[in-house]
Amino acid sequence: MKKALTLYELNGLVRETLELTLDDEYWVQAEISELRVNRHCYMELVQKEQHGNGIVAKARAQVWANRWAFIKPMFEQMTRQTLAAGMQVQMKVEVTFHELYGYSLNVTDIDPTYTMGDIARRRQEILQQLVEEGIDTMNRELPLPRLLQRIAVISSATAAGYGDFCNQLNSNKRGLAFKTELFAATMQGNDVERSVIDALNRIAEQIEEWDVVVIIRGGGATSDLQGFDSLLLAENVAQFHLPIITGIGHERDDTVIDMIAHTRVKTPTAAAEFLIHHQEEELNWLEELAARLTDNIDNLLLTETARLKLLANKLPMLFSTVKAREEIRLNRLSAALANNSIQSLSTAKERVHLLGQQLRLYAPALLRNEEKHIELIESKLRSAHPDRILRLGFSIARIDGKAIRDASEVKEGDEIETTLATGSIRSIIRTTNNGK
Repeated sequence: MKKALTLYELNGLVRETLELTLDDEYWVQAEISELRVNRHCYMELVQKEQHGNGIVAKARAQVWANRWAFIKPMFEQMTRQTLAAGMQVQMKVEVTFHELYGYSLNVTDIDPTYTMGDIARRRQEILQQLVEEGIDTMNRELPLPRLLQRIAVISSATAAGYGDFCNQLNSNKRGLAFKTELFAATMQGNDVERSVIDALNRIAEQIEEWDVVVIIRGGGATSDLQGFDSLLLAENVAQFHLPIITGIGHERDDTVIDMIAHTRVKTPTAAAEFLIHHQEEELNWLEELAARLTDNIDNLLLTETARLKLLANKLPMLFSTVKAREEIRLNRLSAALANNSIQSLSTAKERVHLLGQQLRLYAPALLRNEEKHIELIESKLRSAHPDRILRLGFSIARIDGKAIRDASEVKEGDEIETTLATGSIRSIIRTTNNGK
């Protein structure tokens, strides 16, 4: 049986094999999944699937303190970013294998241009996606309201930048009034996307109360800006229904939402200055209008005063002219009235004479007709008189002086009075028959 190796011996064999077969250094591209600094810098590097988040390779890596003191400031100066989890990096590494600690990579150098290119590539991919969705310029195309007084602010409540913004806004020299309300959000770290979107949603619920949204943060590491390079956050900002002003970075730093917001300024103080300047321009415009209006009114008063004086001078002559013209008109109307009255009176006399002749002609015939009509009515009345009806053999039965028309109106034992043509008869009812 072949002699067995100890684990230490096997690991030593692996180390010797690696040292003999591999080059001293390699340039490696990977993503930092974990990073911690404790004098030395310790990282975990991963490679993910090309189309997905599945991990296909993983390795431990470390930058020893003597190299870290050089690599860290160089990387930050070039990229204006701090090495952090989630970054794509290109590193020069030594492959090492230790009998106790196993396989790892010693980092001797980092190419900052690769990371800069990756950050720029990711930003460009997000911007291209917004272009394809047709929303990249939507917020920039919103008109700024003439009055920017009601300001919804998205920031951290404890951020120095928020305090600077409010102080700058409220201490403006012109005494302009602004209404601000803080919609608190996390402005750095992994929670930026969710937190800022939540603040935008809260503002959208009361959107009629605000003129503009300001997103601001104070100073800090440039790497803290990575949360603002988010497709989902950019989509929310681009499609928001109020203009959005951003002051979240430094003068040389641009994030995706800076590029698609309505207005980008470099600091929270600059955001306040932008709002103040906008309102000052509106105030200047109003003051200019007021001055022009005052001048126009003064000129109009002078013109109208001169016109009134001219009219006052003309008034006596105009009165005489009008009086003479109206007197002529009145005389003409009086003459016409007299002529019309005489003519009307003559016409009326002729009509009265004609009616008198017609009355003498038709009156006797009308009287004879009316007399015949009266005689006919009298004849009908005489025929319908009760005495004549009684003489024809009819009688009238009454009970309590009321004529009886139906047998059901009396009952057995009632006393009735019957009126005849001559005299009357009183009777007692024994039976009745109503004919039903």
